[in-house]
Amino acid sequence: MYQLTRNRNYKLRVDLEDFQGNKVFAQYSSFSVDPEADGYELNVSGFTDGGAGDSLSGHNGYKFSTFDKDQDISPLNCAKRCLGAFWYFNCHRANPNGWYLWGEDATHYAI
Repeated sequence: MYQLTRNRNYKLRVDLEDFQGNKVFAQYSSFSVDPEADGYELNVSGFTDGGAGDSLSGHNGYKFSTFDKDQDISPLNCAKRCLGAFWYFNCHRANPNGWYLWGEDATHYAI
């Protein structure tokens, strides 16, 4: 991601569709990821709501955490706790790489 976003300004659009066929999106006018030396820190701003809400701006400025490289600010390893990898902080508002729980509260899945 760093190599793709380092030399130009990019927009990010996230399109979502539910099981009933309803489509929404979230768009950001600026998107980039910093290099490995900086923990692949996320840079995202300029949110436009297309019905999906803003679940990514809260992750802005945070490093990418994985099971084996805990870079979030939580005393827990959010990647292990949330069963995914993402720009976690303490731990998330979005977890696209983790379990899909049909809106179920994931707190009881904590490790």
